[in-house]
Amino acid sequence: MKNKFIKSTLILIIGGFFTKLLGMIIKIVLTRLIGTSGIGLYSMIMPTFLLLNSIAQLGLPTALNVLISSDKFNTKKLISTAILISLSIDFIIMIFLIISCNFISNNLLNNSSCRFGLLSIGFVLPFITVSNCLRSYFFAKGRMYPHVITNIIEDIVKLILIIIGIPIFITKGVEYAVAFVFISSIFSELSSIIIFLFLIPNFKCSKDELKPNKSSTKALFKIALPTTGSRLIGSIGYFLEPIIITYVLLKIGYSNNFIVEEYGIINGYVMQLVLLPSFFTSAISQALIPIVSNNYTKKRYSYISKKLKQAIFFSLLIGIPATIIFEVCPNVFLKLLFKTNKGINYIKVIAPICLLHYIQAPISSTLQAMNKARLSMLGTLIGMFLRTVSLFIFSYLKIGLWSLIIATSINIVFVTLFDLYYVKRNLKTS
Repeated sequence: MKNKFIKSTLILIIGGFFTKLLGMIIKIVLTRLIGTSGIGLYSMIMPTFLLLNSIAQLGLPTALNVLISSDKFNTKKLISTAILISLSIDFIIMIFLIISCNFISNNLLNNSSCRFGLLSIGFVLPFITVSNCLRSYFFAKGRMYPHVITNIIEDIVKLILIIIGIPIFITKGVEYAVAFVFISSIFSELSSIIIFLFLIPNFKCSKDELKPNKSSTKALFKIALPTTGSRLIGSIGYFLEPIIITYVLLKIGYSNNFIVEEYGIINGYVMQLVLLPSFFTSAISQALIPIVSNNYTKKRYSYISKKLKQAIFFSLLIGIPATIIFEVCPNVFLKLLFKTNKGINYIKVIAPICLLHYIQAPISSTLQAMNKARLSMLGTLIGMFLRTVSLFIFSYLKIGLWSLIIATSINIVFVTLFDLYYVKRNLKTS
């Protein structure tokens, strides 16, 4: 078990490194092709995308991971049930976006240029949900190679499409180029789906296995709903973020161009840089879920505690040196990656706080794998409430987008400490 955990983690870390490297190349190319205003527009649409993606997936990939690893259910029936549920939700979201994209862009985001980007989301979601449901099978079975391979291929496909497509669409307007960035995900996710279907053993399913099963559906929702509740709360908070910022800052005298540009700097440059080590913690979290789930059912609590401490140690092993580098010479990375010096002051404030963010992922994953997703959801709910209220209050203090940095820091600190407290408490009392 120990060797399997370390092997899985190492595979995900190595794969995560290449994926993050490709992701950074994509971000660099994207930033240079559509500029700061384009990145700002993309960043304003992204919270809506994340919210609708959370609704579409409904926490089903995480539930699949836990249930398949428990070996108590028919795997094919679980996957087919999850995919059918997800696709039904995707269809509803698609209709909703067709009807409401004008209202959201004009009345909530206060930027009509967001319309095409919002509309494109509806066409992308079905491919993402199917891909993630299939991905969960390989995580649950401890097969990390398909995940690594598909992530790399996805990024390569997306990079090629962006390089070819953006110069064509940008001539029609930056809003068309941004919409194309979202649409390109259809082809990158489709490449993953094809590979997953090819690698799943005995892929053929009987008609009975394709039909939704009551017991499978009930088991999926028991884990999925609390899990998606946590993610949904976080996504709602991020959805409200650009709405609050644009509403308040426009009201107190800031220009729309200033808001879009500074929002683009924070989300396109600053957070992209300081969250670079998160590929490491994400890899650890994904490898940790089936191990914690399996050992929790066997009441091996001391082993879970040991693995969690190990995960936190590995996360800080990367996080601390990265934080020191970001504090000492942030301008070097900004200039190297994005050809800009914008965002240096933001980085120096948020980088130390992100140390807690690096360890948040394995801690939260442990709670969910212990079937304590409701506690994780509660922490996320309180944290997002604090974040939203803080963002609203600090935005009125005429400190520009520093209100976003402060609100984000408050959320990171609270949620990490909350989840850590309840993980320790449940391991001691179990």
